Amino acid sequence: MAPSSASPSAPPTSSPWQVFGYRAFAVIWTATVVSDTGTWMYNAASGWLMTRLNPAALIVSLVQVANTLPLFLLALPAGALADMRDKRRFLITLEIWGTLGSAVLAACVSFGWINAAALLLFTFLIGVGAALSTPAWQAIVSDLVPREQLHAAITANSTGFNVSRALGPALGGACIAAWGMGAPFWLNALSNLAVVAALIWWRPPRRAAATLPAERFGNAMVLALRHARYNRTLRAALARAVAFFLFAGAYWALLPLIARTQLAGGPALYGVLLGAIGAGAVAAALALPRLQQRLSPGRLVALGSLGTVCSLALYGIARAAPMAVLASLLAGASWIAVLSSLNTSAQLALPEWVRGRGLAVYMAVVYGTLTISSSAWGIVAEHLGVSPTLLAAGLVGLISIPLTRRWRLRATATIDQSPSMHWPTPLTLHDIDAERGPVLVTVEYRIAPHDRAAFVLLLERLGRARRRSGAYAWSMFEDTAQEGRILETFLIDSWVEHLRQHQRMTSADRHLQESVQRFNQGGTPRVTHLVALEPHASA
Repeated sequence: MAPSSASPSAPPTSSPWQVFGYRAFAVIWTATVVSDTGTWMYNAASGWLMTRLNPAALIVSLVQVANTLPLFLLALPAGALADMRDKRRFLITLEIWGTLGSAVLAACVSFGWINAAALLLFTFLIGVGAALSTPAWQAIVSDLVPREQLHAAITANSTGFNVSRALGPALGGACIAAWGMGAPFWLNALSNLAVVAALIWWRPPRRAAATLPAERFGNAMVLALRHARYNRTLRAALARAVAFFLFAGAYWALLPLIARTQLAGGPALYGVLLGAIGAGAVAAALALPRLQQRLSPGRLVALGSLGTVCSLALYGIARAAPMAVLASLLAGASWIAVLSSLNTSAQLALPEWVRGRGLAVYMAVVYGTLTISSSAWGIVAEHLGVSPTLLAAGLVGLISIPLTRRWRLRATATIDQSPSMHWPTPLTLHDIDAERGPVLVTVEYRIAPHDRAAFVLLLERLGRARRRSGAYAWSMFEDTAQEGRILETFLIDSWVEHLRQHQRMTSADRHLQESVQRFNQGGTPRVTHLVALEPHASA
């Protein structure tokens, strides 16, 4: 993976700080911290404003739902767009959208033109812009630093996010006290301009010009889902994410009510609790490199999940601010341990051609689970109260930890996801219409009888790689009349899609294919390409 325009000589390291030697990463990281600080000011102010407009537990939890629902609904289309469009220009457009929407909301709050329904609507619309941009933001990390620095860059990004989460709510509470409820909303709109300026300044690395037509939008989304289905490492990250966010969403949804009703506090206390979550996350980020050397990602997620269970219990029994602050510190530390491990595993599982879409699938699952979790725990709190609901969420989390141990996460970039380009262009007698299809590819193997079992296992793994790269059907057949003759077949939607499949195969896929072919007696297996013949074509 090509590094950013900064010095490529920065040494590989597990430290999240040395990635700042890459100038583009440092500039964009700083701009996003400024913007995220404004966002957290706005989020804290929105949650507190809703407790004034309508303090019902379900309505307050819907603020979190309005924030996360767009990411659930739009993450996959956004990921497809991120892979199909120039990411830099796409992000600039969406960040301007978010700035304008935030300014309109700030005006409505300042002039008193806001009610509960309008606040939820604006929160949702601003969330739409964030949802469309998030996969692109995730995908450009690999353009800012080399692949071996990806883990450190993700940890640095998580640290910056939590620095803003520590500062934003406290600043938001101070701004409300000094200048009124509208101040955090205005500052959020202004802070977004830092990101716009950084993106305009940045020049991403040049990529080779595309030799094939652009993918169709719908087909791009289908391919993302197909890739996720047959990518075991990504599926593991998705499963662990569902298990965690299903119970961790409870305190995010109910935190305004913990501050207001359970602790009888004001916006300053709410800001302190949010700030403590951020501070706990920053402190944990400093210890993460050492923990990552000692613990696998799966164990880190289990440890973070257990810490979140303890924080939910502390929130549930807290009747004074100090215990709630302790719960927040523990929640923040646990949050970054889990998110850093899950995000890194998802990033490392994906090759470049599907990174935006694959991360979009991951985010759709994360925010879909958060959306369901927030609304569900809000409904439970309406019937049981805030404290029993938090304790119930902790119990759910405790049960989930042993149930997810079998899902293994990836820790390092040991699998080469770079394009291998080892497949030669298929030979044809004449030009073939790019959209003609489907295409049937067959590969004929001759296997020694004693190698059959080992060969079939490897061929099944290769079949998953074929599906990940575009095949919608894959099978293997055995000749009943000739021992050792095995035929592999797979179907692709169209001729141009098969040509794209040639470009998508990774170096890891090439090594797997070479391992399969070593079993073949007589050299390279025989490969044929068959294109569907329309009935009227022979008339």
